[in-house]
Amino acid sequence: MKFIKFIDSVKSFLGLENFEKSTKEKSIKKLLEKLKAKKKIATDSLKTNHNEKEMALLQEELEIISKQIKKGKKLLKLLKSE
Repeated sequence: MKFIKFIDSVKSFLGLENFEKSTKEKSIKKLLEKLKAKKKIATDSLKTNHNEKEMALLQEELEIISKQIKKGKKLLKLLKSE
């Protein structure tokens, strides 16, 4: 019991009350950056000439990435509103 009180007092002293929330925000931001980079690569490769099968796969990949970016932005907005 004393150990828990000690940890709580150290957290409040260092200002780490929202530590979990901030780490979640940081990881979501990093994932969004990676997804945006991947989306750019996919759109650039879509502009080059490919056969129909590759074009369909790239288009499907772009749709999945776009949906994941939307979900990530929604989660980030939810975390910031808390």
